[in-house]
Amino acid sequence: MNNTHLLKLLLGLTSATIFISLILVVFLYFKRRAGNGQNDVESPELKHRDDTDREDLLTFQGGQDLTISDILDAPGEVIGKSNYGTLYKALLYRSNCLRLLRFLRPVCIARAKDFGEVIQLLGSIRHPNLVPLLGFYAGPSGEKLLVHPFFRRGSLAQFIRDGNAESHKWTIIYRISVGIAKGLDHLHTGLQKPVIHGNLKSKNILLDRNYQPYISDFGLHLLLNPTAGQEMLEASAADGYKAPELIKMKDASEQTDMYSLGIILLELLSGKEPINENPTPDDDFHLPTFMRNAVLDRRIADLYHPDILLSNHCHNESPVTEECVLKFFQLAMACCSPSPSLRPTIRQILWKLEEMGR
Repeated sequence: MNNTHLLKLLLGLTSATIFISLILVVFLYFKRRAGNGQNDVESPELKHRDDTDREDLLTFQGGQDLTISDILDAPGEVIGKSNYGTLYKALLYRSNCLRLLRFLRPVCIARAKDFGEVIQLLGSIRHPNLVPLLGFYAGPSGEKLLVHPFFRRGSLAQFIRDGNAESHKWTIIYRISVGIAKGLDHLHTGLQKPVIHGNLKSKNILLDRNYQPYISDFGLHLLLNPTAGQEMLEASAADGYKAPELIKMKDASEQTDMYSLGIILLELLSGKEPINENPTPDDDFHLPTFMRNAVLDRRIADLYHPDILLSNHCHNESPVTEECVLKFFQLAMACCSPSPSLRPTIRQILWKLEEMGR
């Protein structure tokens, strides 16, 4: 789609109430700029001019140079939608860099007190395999914008589905798996209090040019009210990532994250979708079920993409053995155990993956 002003996009995508509120914001914005000639915009929430010209913008490590005008003036392109928000790829003119802007709909937001505490927590989290929160903007009508880095290579889901030959190379599969495990390990064990992802899926794993993975959307469900959180869970179930015991999003745990991780590892290994949307009477609907039946039927060739064993020989790399690939498969299936108590912890998963790489 053509680039267009972010506020115009928001106006076109929100409800009538928000539409009217944002019209007022635009009016105030141009009125202030015409009146005082400033480039930066005061917080729309300020009723009267403040000597400090305070902006209602929080910035975190890596986002100190962000301003409200950077965000509101950025041409944006919609790259994703959900019931609770919209994702934009936006070019910030002043820094000439791309950013990912996440707009959260006011009707989906958690209580103000809880929201502020969670934003501060998420803004403080830094790890080489986690997508950082760079900035947060609260609009006058309850709209919220979260600012993240933009990754040009896209998501792990795209990488797997596009049929890229690189996705069948064991070295890349292994690198991505270890990176995801390290990021999740930091969320579960590296903070004062564990942060549950709650919506782990291959669409929420972003890749850089070297195929290093970055986990996005962690803790996002904590910013949503119960209704929106439940809608997120239902979407996760439809995509095939929901642990069988998880009924309410508020009950998400380390064990339910492990189940989702197992699905992702199976995707990497097999190249298959978590859910078969058009199954025949003889097909299995869900990926773990397909894998279990393949083992029972001794269809070992169905457990992983055949090019995995060949790719290393073609690129002068140390060949991976079928034994190693099957150990990876067993680890993924352990994560997908129907019983939460039988799933390994993230620390155990990381230890086993590192053992495979020795």
